Amino acid sequence: MTLYHFIGIKGSGMSALAQILSDMNYPVQGSDVDKQFFTQKPLERKNIPILPFDSTNIQENQTIIASPAYDETNPEFAEAKARNIAVHSYPQFLGDFIKQFTSIAVTGSHGKTTTTGLLAHVLEEAKPTSYLIGDGTGKGAENSEYFVFEACEYRRHFLQYSPDYAIMTNIDFDHPDYFKDLEDVSKAFSEMAEKVNKAIIACGEDEQLQKMKATVPVLYYGLEGDHDFLASNVTTDQDGTHFDVYIRDSYYGTFTIPGYGNHHVLNALAVITICHYEELDMSVVKKQLKTFPGVKRRFTEKQLNGQVLIDDYAHHPTEIAATIDSAKKKYPDKSVTAVFQPHTFSRTEAFLNDFADSLQQADYVYLCDIFSSARETDSALTIDELQERIPASQRISEEETSVLHEHEDGVILFMGAGDVQKFQKAYEGTMKTV
Repeated sequence: MTLYHFIGIKGSGMSALAQILSDMNYPVQGSDVDKQFFTQKPLERKNIPILPFDSTNIQENQTIIASPAYDETNPEFAEAKARNIAVHSYPQFLGDFIKQFTSIAVTGSHGKTTTTGLLAHVLEEAKPTSYLIGDGTGKGAENSEYFVFEACEYRRHFLQYSPDYAIMTNIDFDHPDYFKDLEDVSKAFSEMAEKVNKAIIACGEDEQLQKMKATVPVLYYGLEGDHDFLASNVTTDQDGTHFDVYIRDSYYGTFTIPGYGNHHVLNALAVITICHYEELDMSVVKKQLKTFPGVKRRFTEKQLNGQVLIDDYAHHPTEIAATIDSAKKKYPDKSVTAVFQPHTFSRTEAFLNDFADSLQQADYVYLCDIFSSARETDSALTIDELQERIPASQRISEEETSVLHEHEDGVILFMGAGDVQKFQKAYEGTMKTV
């Protein structure tokens, strides 16, 4: 039996795929840099070996899967090429792997991780289901009927997949280091739509998705307008969000989800749509939607000394606005403070004004230095240019987080796709001395 060796195993998708293969009783190992990442904890729990990068890790009896972040400059990648051992890119391998299941790709500029997690949580109660979530979570179920996976649009990686179904949450301009503009992003999603085999479940609230043409049926879901699946009578209380669902104007049922904000209702509606299309038991869907625990780094809450600390991956203006909206709806009587670490110079520069607009929906704003990606060179851009656009905003450093104590009994949002968690950790450390 081949040994699956992952070059860059700590990447979120790589980690999840390694876990899936391990669960299916395949021998798995991987290599990566020495730095600690949250994605390695589940690998360690499953006793999957994590090695430092070294050319001697490459052997003849291996199936080698490489993260898109690595190429011939990596010693293992170079060794495999020198010995004529095939190196499969992560998207390429995953595209072949999913063919043995009823596959459901979840894609979109925003919301795909949460929607993938929610769909997996619902489906696995109904049928044997394997899933790969972009937060580094992966599960391989024996005799899986369904395979649910997050399909990323970056560098058009999702064009390696030909899924049975695709959920498309939205189309927005992001990844300005790769995509030229919104039209370029929209074109990539149209190309993805052509590769879907059975049906597309698309958010009818999204203007770009409304224009999409496909050779398979497209089912639209939304909150307002003429959609195949419609959520209405949306209300919130301490138990979450409640809403009625109508299928082509006929009442289908009333559902409850633990999340707050319209984006959570839309995510749930996407899941309800595909479950109805696959004729799954509605009572199971209802129960599972109500008990969804969430995914890593998506509105992850902790209560300390009367404050609510929330860690969230939001790194695009649209996501920031949605996260602040969720906090205000869940905690209407508390102030909301945003601690934001911009991710990459290219994204920060492209959306400076949009970041300022979305962050100003919080009551207080603190800004961290820009987190630079390994993909980009240094830039003259600094956090000062964003701060200038947000009146009363303040700079914050890892060494000086105690200023957040001023917002007693409030909600503190730590947002970003870099390492903004270190600011929360530093702040929690100051609480021990208060």
